[in-house]
Amino acid sequence: MNLINKNLDKNNLHHAYLIEGIHEEIVPQILKFLNEIGLETSSNPDFCHMTFDSFKIEDARNLKSKSLEKGFSKGKKIYIISANSFLLEAQNTLLKMFEEPIENTHFFVIVPDSNTLLGTFISRFYLIKSKINIDDYIKDVEKFIKMNLKDRISFIKDLLIDENNEKDLGINTKTSKSKALKFLNALEMVLHQKLVKALGPQKEPKALTGEIDYFYQIFKVRVFINQPGSSQKSLMESVALSVPTF
Repeated sequence: MNLINKNLDKNNLHHAYLIEGIHEEIVPQILKFLNEIGLETSSNPDFCHMTFDSFKIEDARNLKSKSLEKGFSKGKKIYIISANSFLLEAQNTLLKMFEEPIENTHFFVIVPDSNTLLGTFISRFYLIKSKINIDDYIKDVEKFIKMNLKDRISFIKDLLIDENNEKDLGINTKTSKSKALKFLNALEMVLHQKLVKALGPQKEPKALTGEIDYFYQIFKVRVFINQPGSSQKSLMESVALSVPTF
């Protein structure tokens, strides 16, 4: 069973879903699900699919305005929004809209990593989290945390290469951003496991003070990597610098 069929109730649609995953994989699942429950997605003026690299405040305002328009039919209005990132201003602009359901209107918002979003924004949705392909990065992470700095920098360079644009390593392409976010998620998970194991059952939590700043750095990079004009290469290199060698 795919991620969408596993989490959605065909008889009781929530007004807003936040789905973590790769939009090329998630969108076909949503379209199939909608067709299965009798909702047309082709030549339907009440169906809208929008794709963004960065969802900005003007996009939020346009979505609010569009969602309040009267539907062309008496059926449901469906919006699928795929975005690599949501700017903070855009999230704040949409808080009230997602908090107060609009009759017969349903939103499917797809992002690569929900950890980059405000908690207040996430709370407005039925959240569907995914561990898509994170296991593929575990072995790389295990190697990465044992590398010296020079090898880590080379690893980051190779990680961010976009098959369609190998030279522009600092540009926020969908492919490299997705790779970076998945790697950060896997890195955080592995580091947490190693930390718990190293502490053992006897060590007090206060002993962590000053020893886990690298977790905060990973968190900051995950947020800033979605900002317009950010350099993925520089941000990921800062992680290479901050994470200790294990």
